[in-house]
Amino acid sequence: MTIAEILEIIATRTPLNDEQADFMFTELMSGKMSEAQTGAFLMGLRAKGEDSTDLAAGVRAGVAHAVKIPGFDGSSTEPVIDTCGTGGDGQCSFNNSTAVSLFLADMGYTVAKHGNRALSSSCGSADALEALGIPLDLTPEQAANGLAKYHFAFLFAPAYHPAFKYVMPVRQQLGIRTLFNFMGPLLNPTRPSHQLLGVGDPEKLHLMGETLLLTGVERALIFSGAGGFDELTTWGVNRGYVIENDTIEKVSVNPERLGFKPHAPEDVRVNGKEDAVAKLRDILAGKGPQAMMDMVALNLAGCLSLLNKGTMSECADIARDVVNQGLQKGIPYAQ
Repeated sequence: MTIAEILEIIATRTPLNDEQADFMFTELMSGKMSEAQTGAFLMGLRAKGEDSTDLAAGVRAGVAHAVKIPGFDGSSTEPVIDTCGTGGDGQCSFNNSTAVSLFLADMGYTVAKHGNRALSSSCGSADALEALGIPLDLTPEQAANGLAKYHFAFLFAPAYHPAFKYVMPVRQQLGIRTLFNFMGPLLNPTRPSHQLLGVGDPEKLHLMGETLLLTGVERALIFSGAGGFDELTTWGVNRGYVIENDTIEKVSVNPERLGFKPHAPEDVRVNGKEDAVAKLRDILAGKGPQAMMDMVALNLAGCLSLLNKGTMSECADIARDVVNQGLQKGIPYAQ
């Protein structure tokens, strides 16, 4: 079995078996692929159509090579939640999941936010948090301390997934969605017990759900927003799956029934990093544009429901109040 032989298989759009997929991702994460082979592999997978065998192999290899957080390896008795989406939806929207994660932490929930700098957007979660003064260079020990003290830590993917250095340059050069956009939300080194996971491509929902089951997540809401957003949106019904007790069931979230007025996609878009950070600061202060505030509240409600705070309707009422009040404890690490 060689890299070239398996690339030839992929070129014919033939599905890989577990052994072939595991071999390729192990070679990739070990730095044994050239950039040309890596690009061919990622484009070949996309061209043939990524399946659960591919994604599960990538997750297995990624987790095996990840840096672990002391005390947070999936065995914690306290809930740990992540709000990371796949990204790559091309919508140029504000940093919704970042705002949601900070509101959750402000409420006392432990949030391990896993993310990266912008790849296909103008301002990624790392870019936004860095601008707020939240450190990206936390050691595993500092991240554990931050989770205990602030209920929040940002886990910068390149720092916790050193093997990603072998694929990051290729992803940046390609500038398009690859399998790694799907892998990212599944590779949080804390192995979160709860997860709100947005997927921009609705055709990949079940694929992501199947693979998420492999992580042993306790409860998760995985969805695609109206209009191809990887966030819960207020301008249409959001469709996806609830994962609980090793089962996966279809679910829909209708914002109108939860008391949210419909907004338009253009109402949540930002014009570059500077605008994104300014809007995020306003939202965290409880004075952002109404369309963005409502979107944060809707996604926060989804998280609270996962954390057994109440029904989705009850959580929507709680979330609106929380977002309108702004952060009560201030931005973590900045106090």
